[in-house]
Amino acid sequence: MTKNKRWIKSVIETAKSEEAPALPWQRGSRRAEMIARRDEKKAVTPARRHA
Repeated sequence: MTKNKRWIKSVIETAKSEEAPALPWQRGSRRAEMIARRDEKKAVTPARRHA
């Protein structure tokens, strides 16, 4: 088996397993919560003005 075939086989096995990290569009609710918290902080903090 060549290096390339082994690598592809490994990638496919990892993708099928449950250990693979979640893709950005699969993290919907957690990501939305984080964005909401970030936007809250921006809305609360007034913009600083320099003389």
